[in-house]
Amino acid sequence: MADPVNTAADFLSRVLPFSELTMRSLDRLARAASIDFLPKGTRVMTRGETEVTDVLVIQSGGMKLFLDTPEEGEVLTDFRGEGGIVGALAVVRSTRASMNVECVEDTFVFRLPAALFLELVEAEPALSTHFLKSFTESYLTKAFAELRRDRLAPRQEASLPLFASTVGDVVRRAPVWTPPGADIRSAGGIMAEEGVGSLLVRESEDAPLLGIITDKDLRYKVVAQGLNYNWPVREIMNSPVRTIEAGRDCFEALLAMMRHQIHHLPVERDGRVIGVVTSHDIMVLQGRSPFALYREIEGERTFAGLVDLAAKVPLVVRPLVEEGAKASSVGRMVSVLSDALLDRVLTMLQEELGPPPSPFCWLYLGSEGRREQTFRTDQDNALLYRPPEEPGQAERARDYFLRLGRAAVEKLVDLGYPRCPFDVMASNPALNRGEASWWAFFEGLVRRPEPEQVLKATIFFDFRPGFGYAELGESLRERVMALARENQVFLGFMARDFLRARPPLSFFRGLLVEKSGEHKNRLDIKTRGVAPFVDFARLYALRLGLAETNTLARLDGARAAGAMSAGLHSEAREAYEFISQVRLIHQMRRMERGGEPDNFVDPAGLTDLERRTLKEAFSVISGLQQLVRDDFHLAARG
Repeated sequence: MADPVNTAADFLSRVLPFSELTMRSLDRLARAASIDFLPKGTRVMTRGETEVTDVLVIQSGGMKLFLDTPEEGEVLTDFRGEGGIVGALAVVRSTRASMNVECVEDTFVFRLPAALFLELVEAEPALSTHFLKSFTESYLTKAFAELRRDRLAPRQEASLPLFASTVGDVVRRAPVWTPPGADIRSAGGIMAEEGVGSLLVRESEDAPLLGIITDKDLRYKVVAQGLNYNWPVREIMNSPVRTIEAGRDCFEALLAMMRHQIHHLPVERDGRVIGVVTSHDIMVLQGRSPFALYREIEGERTFAGLVDLAAKVPLVVRPLVEEGAKASSVGRMVSVLSDALLDRVLTMLQEELGPPPSPFCWLYLGSEGRREQTFRTDQDNALLYRPPEEPGQAERARDYFLRLGRAAVEKLVDLGYPRCPFDVMASNPALNRGEASWWAFFEGLVRRPEPEQVLKATIFFDFRPGFGYAELGESLRERVMALARENQVFLGFMARDFLRARPPLSFFRGLLVEKSGEHKNRLDIKTRGVAPFVDFARLYALRLGLAETNTLARLDGARAAGAMSAGLHSEAREAYEFISQVRLIHQMRRMERGGEPDNFVDPAGLTDLERRTLKEAFSVISGLQQLVRDDFHLAARG
């Protein structure tokens, strides 16, 4: 007969978090454990009544956790199978059972005495971390690290310290400054003498920044244009000045420089400028540099050259992930590079087609609009223009912008961005409109909400302005957000649509996978995992009138507005990040094996820790749905 102590020790050593205990603690726990059999239908605990004297660890079988409510009757909250733990929270909090618990199968459990369990929670970091903190603070960091380590084949290249180094670490010296009244000649002399490429402009050392001048300003504003060297530097300085906090990581500095096309970024600590970080400082940290690629794209003058550079975009992703980048950071970086490619495409096309007859703005939709691209996904874009005021020019403008949209879509296909299968592109006349026409389009979506309109909203309400006159897109966005916020019927439709999604967890808490077809036994992680968080964040952005399009920024805005509790906000953020990371690394592995990136993950290929964390992340969706039910006064089944 098997030794009960060895049986318990062997089982617990394979169950998180007991598997992380010291051998001594695991042995104590195994010796104190008793095994018990509970037939199907046994009421194990009753909410508010049962005094919990043991923590139960399920060896085989399963239990359901549920609430009894007068409105809806029995409401299932969770299912726990093999390795599931029941009663720990009540023991830690010294309270009665917080849920009803019932066996749904014949079940064997290990009973762990509450007194010893509490003693080990106090003594063992593995237990205290797990049971005293939310899942977002426990195994998430370890799960992220495991994804990077085990899912990516090793490379010989050194990783990039973009996430390990703060901007303050890179600053090499105190800033050099000059007063605004100093002449240009003396400013150039200071830069040469100090060996710096920029000067801050301010009245005194501790005075607020007025501007900044760089060696580029001297070359292109002064020398090239023949300006008077005796002019004061205030005439050529750049103002206002963009700055960055010393505690931000170097990746944020890199993004800021690329997005705003600058090469010098003053660094602040406690309100004081402590130095200036340059694009060169960031580039020396890197091997394969996103900034270097960005500079190449900016300087490219041929479409053939852009095709070659576009092929390099996925190559910068892996080093970022190896360094510690999460999917949200990768998405922002890829978006900056993709935006730069499109900017060059549209600039060169205007040289071919001639100048536009009126101002226009390219609109990014979907994941491009949210800055959440991973690799080169299908195109989702549109074009907004201001019709000319001159009589008879409207038709000419329609023709020009449609030709521009069609040509741009073709060039993007050449660059590796496939056409949208639903024709949501600027080459479609329905998505290539003047201001009034776009306003009428959104009015129709909001004022006459139907299922098809709600589906469209998932794409069009994520738009952000791109190349061209950004103020056109920003003005339309402001009007659209105000319109949606005022229309409760439309928001109600979106809320009901969100509630139709179900977390990809079966009754027995397994991961729901495709049952047949090409992707049989695989989890559609985009539709079932990523999309619910995106939809929730969009719904609350519209409800609150938030201008943000990025999912994490929208969640932050909802929390700041008081629409989410701190706990739910934290869990939603981390859950979304982890699910997105699993998707990103799955796509990277497919590409490195010569396949196309897709969204179908094989759960069998994940580690126990990754599957556990993924299940915990999916369970957060239920909490978001409950908030929507409460806020929109919707029934449980939506």
